[in-house]
Amino acid sequence: MKFIEHIRKIREQQQMPQRQLAAALGIDTATYCKIEKGERKVKGDQVLIIANILRTNKEDLLAMWIADQVPTNVKKGKIVVNKTLNIVKQNLK
Repeated sequence: MKFIEHIRKIREQQQMPQRQLAAALGIDTATYCKIEKGERKVKGDQVLIIANILRTNKEDLLAMWIADQVPTNVKKGKIVVNKTLNIVKQNLK
């Protein structure tokens, strides 16, 4: 599940209006709506705020956000993405 789909699902399950999450992020509701539509990106620092507000695991949410960033930022195909992930794995050892 993609990051945005995940936060929308949790927000809806908690019956939280978009305006409440937007206020917590310090943005207007229209901007937050664009995030849920995929027209705007969530910033890294906003991921932690969202996790706190939605009372969900910060590490899991951050991992989903990062996973969504890889294909967006790497445009040269699957081979480059796999190489990138292998480099990350090596650097973490």
